[in-house]
Amino acid sequence: MHYWQAIILGVLQGITELFPVSSLGHTVVFPALFGWHNVVAAQSASESFWLAFLVGLHVGTAIGLVIFYRRDWERIVGALVGSARRRVIATPTERLGWLLVVATIPAAITGLALEHPLRVLFSKPVPASAFLVVNGFLLAVGELLRRRCSDRAPKPAGAKDADPGSGRPRRALATLSMKEGFVIGVAQVFALVAGISRSGITMVAGLVRGLDHEDAARFSFLLATPIILAAGVYKLPDLLGTTGAGVRGQTVVAAVCAGVAAWFSVRFLTRWFKTRTLTPFAIYCVAFGSALLIHFN
Repeated sequence: MHYWQAIILGVLQGITELFPVSSLGHTVVFPALFGWHNVVAAQSASESFWLAFLVGLHVGTAIGLVIFYRRDWERIVGALVGSARRRVIATPTERLGWLLVVATIPAAITGLALEHPLRVLFSKPVPASAFLVVNGFLLAVGELLRRRCSDRAPKPAGAKDADPGSGRPRRALATLSMKEGFVIGVAQVFALVAGISRSGITMVAGLVRGLDHEDAARFSFLLATPIILAAGVYKLPDLLGTTGAGVRGQTVVAAVCAGVAAWFSVRFLTRWFKTRTLTPFAIYCVAFGSALLIHFN
């Protein structure tokens, strides 16, 4: 892999991991569009430098997220330690911490068992393009369900002030039950398929449970951090072993690019979702995915 290819893929990963448009889907289809045949062949191989390269992309992205949310993580980790010692959940931060723990479990277990075979099976341009279209429809359906649920639901305990745009009550993140947190975590499992966005699917799950876009995005980004970091650390032997030979330098460069891009992406998106919705990303995924399907067929 050339260094300039690594830089492009690193920036692409850092942006699309946080934007609800599927990082894995984009890193599969763009090499095919650019004619990078060596990368395309490596993506669907059972053992290749691509799997080692992804380790660096994941670690770099996770570090960018940790730096952006460093103060939040300091409070969350401290709250978890205090809550575990007292054996009681007493504050919103403690509840948020345990929600993140519970929501991480489904993807962690499924990722250990199925991440490699799913990546090999679906890391091809046509399936990834098709699932980008599916991802767009999921985002659109999530927005539709949120509006319908908000119209029917009475104001819940712990709701925020009314949304200035719609007048509907906004549910506070700390009011989610552990069961609801687990369901959001289950939704994250589908992001193992190239084309389905991790941030998008978890945001949709949060919106359906009554969260506003800002809190759904915050929970999604916090939830992604341990999974992405753990996946990178778990696969670190691939990078240090024989499959990483010849791409370690490129991986370091790509990881730095991914981390910087992730930091700027999450900074942009936390502001975006204060007043805007998933609809533009839904339109993009359906349009881009459909165009790709025509191109590759």
